[in-house]
Amino acid sequence: MSSKEAGDGISAQNKSTWSSFLKSIASFNGDLSSLTAPPFILSGTSLTEYSAYWAEHPALFVAPAQEPDAEKRALAVLKWFLSTLRQQYCSRSEKLGSEKKPLNPFLGELFLGKWDSDANVGETSLISEQVSHHPPVTAYAIRNEKHGVQLQGYNAQKASFSSTIFIKQIGHALLTITPPGADKNDPSQQEQYVITLPPLHVESLIYGTPFMELEKSTYIVSSTGYISKINYSGKGWLSGKKNTFNASLYKESEGEKKPLYTIEGQWSDTFTIKDARTKKEVETVAVKDLKTTPLTVTPIEQQDLYESRRAWRDVAANIETGNMDAVSHAKGKIENAQRELRKAEKAEDREWERRFFDRVDENYDPLFSALAQKAGLTSLESDKTGGVWRFSPEKAAGAKSPYHKVGGEGLGVESQ
Repeated sequence: MSSKEAGDGISAQNKSTWSSFLKSIASFNGDLSSLTAPPFILSGTSLTEYSAYWAEHPALFVAPAQEPDAEKRALAVLKWFLSTLRQQYCSRSEKLGSEKKPLNPFLGELFLGKWDSDANVGETSLISEQVSHHPPVTAYAIRNEKHGVQLQGYNAQKASFSSTIFIKQIGHALLTITPPGADKNDPSQQEQYVITLPPLHVESLIYGTPFMELEKSTYIVSSTGYISKINYSGKGWLSGKKNTFNASLYKESEGEKKPLYTIEGQWSDTFTIKDARTKKEVETVAVKDLKTTPLTVTPIEQQDLYESRRAWRDVAANIETGNMDAVSHAKGKIENAQRELRKAEKAEDREWERRFFDRVDENYDPLFSALAQKAGLTSLESDKTGGVWRFSPEKAAGAKSPYHKVGGEGLGVESQ
């Protein structure tokens, strides 16, 4: 992108505001998420909704559970993961012209929905919950009961500035798959895959048209002895294409130097899978052409008070119209109510009750701990995520609104 092209993304009236914001970033020492961004870069979407990007291609999400061969299951998991990157990290900038700053979720915020696919795929459900506010942490569970596939995880972000914004993602995802013929209710017959999260940095920041770029490496480590390593390189200053990566799938027992499959290309566009043993191309995946399945959510008027789109609707509507005074007022109502709720909890020596997730001991599961170590998660950094979070099927069973014991007073509105 040339300077002229990039500069076209920001209007003349916003250039001085953007320049001031960049200066404030450069001189700021704390977590950048606490800074107030210029109105034209604000999003009316809460960060809790971002969990949905993991499964907007439900057929790819369940595909590993339909593959009888363990090696090809591991490859199907890698293909699915790579297919999520475009949605997670660049779909917003393409729709909106640039990456926008999402709304910071409040503790207990929920985003619930489902994907209805064809009869072969079945229904895939999403539960996303803000399990911590200081530090901000979103946990999620995506389930397809027909195929016995579940993805759960949580993440926090730590932003810093050094010539541009760098974002460290703290947390991980845990994929559980039921192979063909296995019992979906027997954990011993299921496979686990620990997935690490890529570091990010923001490109084109100076021009006011920011977009995300991934860097360094991530891993997918399976309980069946297969490991995937993904290396992200990005565009660089002088040459290359943006969103570039290469990946390899190998047996843990044989090591990275003897790959079974290699993949390379652009995670936002097209990548090619090759069999490393025969050197033959297996498949070319044009992720840019993959159709997403829309997430179905309850109409806003019927949502629980704590569901994202209902809770933030006034804020989102005023961001859309550019009425920033009204945005501040609507946000202030929620934030002040939340502060009062925290004061009351502290005075009564109690903690906010998470609706769908539990805080667990770091060493709760020896298998997970072993896989996490192999994935490079030598520390789960639970002090930076308020704990290690796991989905509770028991809490989710038969759950219906109202989801929290506290009503509208926690959001500064009248209860249902």
